[in-house]
Amino acid sequence: MTPTRLLPIALLAALSCARAPDTDRPQVGVTLLTEAHVFYQDLKRGMLAAADSLGVDLHIVAGEWDLARQTAQVQSFLTRKMDAIVIAPVNSSGIVSAVEEAHAAGVPVFTADIAADGGGVVAHIASDNRQGGRLLGEFLAARLGGRGAVAVLDQPTITSVQERVAGFREALAAYPEITIVAAPAVERGLRDVAKQKTDNLLTSGRPLDAIFGSNDDCALGALAAVQAAGRQGIVIVGYDATPEARTAIAGGTALLADAVQHPAEIGRRTVEAVAAHLRGERVPPVIAVPVSLVTRDSLLAGR
Repeated sequence: MTPTRLLPIALLAALSCARAPDTDRPQVGVTLLTEAHVFYQDLKRGMLAAADSLGVDLHIVAGEWDLARQTAQVQSFLTRKMDAIVIAPVNSSGIVSAVEEAHAAGVPVFTADIAADGGGVVAHIASDNRQGGRLLGEFLAARLGGRGAVAVLDQPTITSVQERVAGFREALAAYPEITIVAAPAVERGLRDVAKQKTDNLLTSGRPLDAIFGSNDDCALGALAAVQAAGRQGIVIVGYDATPEARTAIAGGTALLADAVQHPAEIGRRTVEAVAAHLRGERVPPVIAVPVSLVTRDSLLAGR
């Protein structure tokens, strides 16, 4: 590309990064974990609907699992003098320095879905993931009759998943004959990685009666592995209740239940919290959105 063509592109890039001029509407920078997952698409939809009704302008980007990229996005928001920043962290500990930088600059930071490990966040808005984990643990314990070997497809660097797994373990602690025999980390919660990890579990020779997928890509990856291996008697639970997971649950596969979040509600309440704070109102430090359980019975009943 010639230098004469680079200049207009650079100019366009600079203009795209500029704060909206001549407006009294609050300008809020948002960096999501990803825009590839249905969950975050719904969360974004809820944010945009609330912003429209509240007179807030959102500037939404996504880190796409890249901490350096997300940190640069936060720094860009500061350069553009956003009135507030919302982050769904790629890495809960790694994002702390960016949160601290915003806090030092006097720009309020909110986290949505995934918490930061520190840095001075005004409020965290998310599903009650511990409750969701407990619901799944209790469901699975009943299905197993109080005994069995369970694997967790984990994402240990993500705080929301940490809460899910903690609640799941809390529920199973009441059943001493249920043992968690493995908890492999699934990088980025990706389906193909989850399938590979499940393949490894199935060929390891260790007993396995159930699998908890910490998101639906993990659960569907586990389901693909179990089906490909022709293994009977292994049951799976997941988290998020995406349309594909609902179809699998309703279809009578080994995926029996999902904890269902309400991402549009999380998005709406996040923007409401930001707007309230910018109006000078007090906002609670944690805003928990309840989680419910989806099963084949509930789906067939239309609930």
